[in-house]
Amino acid sequence: MAGVALPAALAAAPIAAILVAMIGLQWSAARAGAAALVLAAGLALAAFGFGDGGAPAATVRAFAGVAAEGGFLAFTILWILWPALALHHLQQERGAIETLRRGLAALTPAPALQALLVGWLLALFFEGAAGFGTPVALAAPLLVGLGFAPATAVVLALLGHAAGVSFGALGTPALAQVALTGLDAVEIAWRTALLHALLGGLLMAFFARTLAAAGHAPGPGWAALAAAGFLLPSLALAALLGPELATLGGALVGGALFVAVLRRRSSGGSDTAGLARALAPYAVLVAIVLVTRGLPPLRDTLGAVTIEWRLFEAYGARMQPLTHPGTLLLAALLVGARWQGVPARAVGAALAHAARRLVPVTAALLAMLVLSRLMLHAGMIGALEQAAVRGVGGAWPWVAPAVGALGSFVTGSATASNVLFTSLQAQTAAALGLPAAAIVAAQGFGAAVGNIVCPHNIVAGAATVGLAGREGEILRRTLWPCALYLASGGAVVAALLAVA
Repeated sequence: MAGVALPAALAAAPIAAILVAMIGLQWSAARAGAAALVLAAGLALAAFGFGDGGAPAATVRAFAGVAAEGGFLAFTILWILWPALALHHLQQERGAIETLRRGLAALTPAPALQALLVGWLLALFFEGAAGFGTPVALAAPLLVGLGFAPATAVVLALLGHAAGVSFGALGTPALAQVALTGLDAVEIAWRTALLHALLGGLLMAFFARTLAAAGHAPGPGWAALAAAGFLLPSLALAALLGPELATLGGALVGGALFVAVLRRRSSGGSDTAGLARALAPYAVLVAIVLVTRGLPPLRDTLGAVTIEWRLFEAYGARMQPLTHPGTLLLAALLVGARWQGVPARAVGAALAHAARRLVPVTAALLAMLVLSRLMLHAGMIGALEQAAVRGVGGAWPWVAPAVGALGSFVTGSATASNVLFTSLQAQTAAALGLPAAAIVAAQGFGAAVGNIVCPHNIVAGAATVGLAGREGEILRRTLWPCALYLASGGAVVAALLAVA
């Protein structure tokens, strides 16, 4: 056991460094990731024989290989984030977001039902379209505008968007897992969505409890309608089409169902034409994804165009540019903007604004991705896997979601968590004889719920409603829901594998 413990302890050092730097020293993800990368590089050379035992030429090739892999993976993720952020910025600048807020508020005067619309369904919609903290930063101020206390608004936004984080920003977290493991996207997506479908009612129960504590109990029927209206379509979309539309499409279906029921029960009206224009880019996006994923001949033709490369035989990656979510999102942005009558200059300004916002994100993403590939190729992930197998053994399904949540807590991102830990989860599953897709799905599930306690989201949400310095109050209110959701997730993963 000692022969396993020392390599595992050394392999865990970069991850521990990230924890200490970000939690203890309050470093940014980019700075902490860079420090951990330097530490990992030294350990890889000194303790794991990376680069053919230190031969200069081999060492240069090895580091060039992991840097190329990390850089290419970063590009594939940034290609999604760039048009997603541009679309959101354009919607804000053109007043579409405000139109959505007014239209939803006009549907019902009941604060509890408004909270379900904004804090649950609209937050999930923003998560599916943009992700990366957007739902909390947008939904919390809207809830305050509807009359909710600032702390309650942030808690509602954190709880409300969590079930959709696994497939946020057009499936970015799950697609990162696909890129890292080579597993089928649908196989990962439906298993992750199933966990949320089985347990998402817990998040809604805490959401409704938070509303009740504020004096606005929604009633079990409305809460169940909002929860099932998202969770069940999300599961169906994940199983049929994969991760890209599971959150965005589920939120659209759930929102449409909820609004339809509201309209039947009330005599109030809303600006239907204005709402249609505000939703135009998202409608185009849904149509494009459905066509390119749902028509096999077109899907196969577009998918045949592939960018694939190899470097020094041991390193490489591939990408299908015409079916990539970023390409589809860019097309939806351009077509939707024309539908809305937005001038090309405004679209260009939105793309430039998004590019500037991605500068700090790029640094963090590169650091985390290169670190992940270095730890994998150097055998450090393997050392952790061996220790995990011996130390946790058959109980690993119980703790797999918690590993994902830990990654989100540290990095502030489900995608970054998946980048850090998906390879570990997959290799541990293989060593234990467990289905890799099931354990990788547990990682994605845990990474999503970790967003409700991650300091980055809490700080961002608190700042938007004027609660800077009171983040601890919000964390205390979300910690218990997160812990219960993770524990329940581990139990369900273990139960499903036991009967499989």
